Amino acid sequence: MTQPHPRKVIFGLLPWPERQAVTEALRTETVGGLVLLVAAVVALVWANSPWSESYADIRDFHFGLPALGLDLSVGHWTADGLLAVFFLIAGIELKRELVVGELRTPAAAALPVIAAVCGMAVPAALYATTATAGGGSLDGWAVPMATDIAFALAVLAVISTHLPAALRAFLLTLAVVDDLGAILIIAIFFTSDLNFWALGGAIAGLVLFYALQRFRVRGWWWYVPLGITTWALMYNSGVHATVAGVAMGLILRTTRDEGEKAPPGVRVSHLVHPFSAGVAVPLFALFAAGVSISGSALGHVFTDPEPLGVVIGLVAGKILGIFLGTYLAARFTRAVLNPDLAWADVLGLAALAGIGFTVALLIGELAFPNATEAEHIKAAVLIGSLAAAVLAAALLRRRNRVYQRLWDEEDRDDDADGIPDIYQRGAGSGGPSS
Repeated sequence: MTQPHPRKVIFGLLPWPERQAVTEALRTETVGGLVLLVAAVVALVWANSPWSESYADIRDFHFGLPALGLDLSVGHWTADGLLAVFFLIAGIELKRELVVGELRTPAAAALPVIAAVCGMAVPAALYATTATAGGGSLDGWAVPMATDIAFALAVLAVISTHLPAALRAFLLTLAVVDDLGAILIIAIFFTSDLNFWALGGAIAGLVLFYALQRFRVRGWWWYVPLGITTWALMYNSGVHATVAGVAMGLILRTTRDEGEKAPPGVRVSHLVHPFSAGVAVPLFALFAAGVSISGSALGHVFTDPEPLGVVIGLVAGKILGIFLGTYLAARFTRAVLNPDLAWADVLGLAALAGIGFTVALLIGELAFPNATEAEHIKAAVLIGSLAAAVLAAALLRRRNRVYQRLWDEEDRDDDADGIPDIYQRGAGSGGPSS
């Protein structure tokens, strides 16, 4: 008698090996960026389909936690709640760079820091110039300042088969400083009326969080309830709740004690990064990127001064700011460009930094509370980011072909004489120039 085949569970939990594989994949920027891209495309299709009303109904559906004084829409939960997880990871990465990474010494940090600052200032200036010339509002000056590191690294990873590793390191360091700038902008310029009691409670929660870290207290049951409470107090204080996420990320220790396998910051990042990349950020994109792409809406992007300023800031502003900032720093300070990189590589990277999605959409919502204006700004962010991605891909694919040709030549030399070629690509000369 034959045994019946076991029934397959269609929506059941994946077996442990598959779950591990998915989790590890989500820790890579390429997969996280692709998930984010899929979520954005789904949002655009859904918001412009015959079922657009269901999209709006779900996004605007309210539910809350009365004990914490919270009653938010689904869209706000993703922007204020889930995005705090993204900023927690950003805070940990920033702390790591400051303590053990590229930002730990002024000499090593100078070039990407100057590039990042110029890459924020020039887009803001171009937005302000465009908005002023067109008689528009200056409220959106901060929208084109942000770089979406997940998208940017995903694009870089897709085309980067032969590009030098120094390019990715430069982009990572630049993005960390960019994230810090965005966080400060949100905290300083987009804070509503302050509730000082709630703000005091949030600060007390962060002090307690620091004390637990300082005295090496372990156990998630201490940190998770404290983190949620601190986040809720920060939200009720009037300061944007994502600031709580980055503050806790900066507090987490990133140096290893003797006998410790990994410091708390590394462990938290390892555990939470898949959730951030696979759930938190995509859900934010799903309910933030659903904008109308009708002819009239797209027309506003290129006729209204505010959306046009965002597009110009993301595409032209990032390129001018990052490239010229890097060049001037290398020309007039002691900072030097990594010898593995050419200036053509920096130009491609500067274009890549114009992909402003997650944080740009968030700042756009904060800067333009009016729904119609916010829709136009979101459309501008999407168009500007797409244009920057296409331009960066064209520039970096050309550079990739140059490096690939060098690799092929090295392989032929190795095959001819049987001795590994020690030729260093562009060592001491700023990389290959053609």
